[in-house]
Amino acid sequence: MKSSYLSIGTLSLALIFAGCGQQAEQAKPAEQPKKAEQAAPAAPAAAAKTVDFVKDIQPIIEEQCLVCHRAGHAAGDVQLDTKAAALKPSGAGNCVIPGNPGKSTFYTTAILPADDEGLMPPKKKGGPMSKDKIELIKLWIEQGAAWPDGVVCKMKAKAEADPAAEKALETTTAIHKNIVAKLDVKDAAQMKEYSVVIPGSDVSFSMVPIPAGEFTMGSPDGEAGHKPEEGPQHQVKISPFWMGKHLVTWNEYELFMLPEEEKKTRSAHKTNAEADKVADAIARPSQPYVDMTFGMGRDGFPAISMTQHGASQYCKWLSAKTGQYYRLPTEAEWEYACRAGTKTAYFFGDDASKLGDYAWFSKNSGGASKKIGQKKANPWGLFDMHGLLWQWTLDQQLPYTKDAQTDPWVKPSKPYPHATRGGSWQNEPDRLRAAARYGSDPSWKVQDPQLPKSIWYHTDAQFVGFRIVRPLAVPAPEVVHGYWHSGVEKGD
Repeated sequence: MKSSYLSIGTLSLALIFAGCGQQAEQAKPAEQPKKAEQAAPAAPAAAAKTVDFVKDIQPIIEEQCLVCHRAGHAAGDVQLDTKAAALKPSGAGNCVIPGNPGKSTFYTTAILPADDEGLMPPKKKGGPMSKDKIELIKLWIEQGAAWPDGVVCKMKAKAEADPAAEKALETTTAIHKNIVAKLDVKDAAQMKEYSVVIPGSDVSFSMVPIPAGEFTMGSPDGEAGHKPEEGPQHQVKISPFWMGKHLVTWNEYELFMLPEEEKKTRSAHKTNAEADKVADAIARPSQPYVDMTFGMGRDGFPAISMTQHGASQYCKWLSAKTGQYYRLPTEAEWEYACRAGTKTAYFFGDDASKLGDYAWFSKNSGGASKKIGQKKANPWGLFDMHGLLWQWTLDQQLPYTKDAQTDPWVKPSKPYPHATRGGSWQNEPDRLRAAARYGSDPSWKVQDPQLPKSIWYHTDAQFVGFRIVRPLAVPAPEVVHGYWHSGVEKGD
């Protein structure tokens, strides 16, 4: 936050906000924001969380406030780099009044509407803040605004420009523009199963519609095989999407993984040159140093041993090729689709003795992966949701909370663990349950001889693959980019 003060409607201070302490330009009418961008007071916390200044508040001040409100740059006579300065009254009011967020401009200016010229930080400076940050500020002040003695907030050094990251974002924006232009289904009632031939090839894949709904995520303590990370159970609402009928096969993945081979295949087919140009701008996996099938089969077999980053970049590449928005499923989407309206340990019930009809696992796999689609599908027409391969999701694997959620996603903040679901050909029946979770680990690439380790391959995880989803709603390009680029892939 870049400021935390203002007497609403005071023109002189409004000009200070617009220039953050510099000479203001002629005031112009603020751009009218969309309704969804309005910043409203966050709902009260369900439980009494003790806010830690260093962990919770200091990062907010350093990232969003100090550019304009520090020693030597105290716009509006407001300074937030030290405890004494933050608690000192200013001409614009009291920035922080311990115990009273309603009279603390650090909080009150953060909850103004997005089009209010007193909003802090201003819209052009990244405002409004997220509801989570606003709630932390409110709780911190309510709890007495504890600020440890000697702690001084300091401006974060600007990160150096990353040309590769900038290019990746440009590519995402171009893909998003094409996706929006080609939207052909805009209502859940229009959603049907469909198949697509990947342009420039003879390879196709099928997508199954998954209706919106609500389910209980996780498993009860009494379920056979239950593990602590599967609880507490909680209610989750899910928006409609399509999911891959099958796991992504080598036939599909190698078009992305081996670009030179894909170009040879492409030459024999009529394609969209502009779409090809955008797809070719996406980073591709490095040349593997071993046969990545590990002798278990290629044609009709699921692709294995890619990192979560590799799977996400395939989704980005496929989106560029097809003009449809694809990504990995969230953990919640995956479990919801796996259960398909059921509440039992497996989508067919609780009797693990029937698992052989629906899944490949330790007792029937013969110690190797198998071709897709040979077992019975779940009630929504999805194959191999139990067994065959653990399947990548978008989420960092963290403990659940009991709070009800809508379309949750735990965005990764570190390379490990990412959550996988479903169990594999190596596992015992209890690991194939709908609620079972398995977090990725650095040991999955021990045999990789490269230094640093490849961001594309988990050579020791011959039990992991993925399937794709296509949300009905296409979010803004920056949101799409966040799904495709976790930001932690260099350590993946």
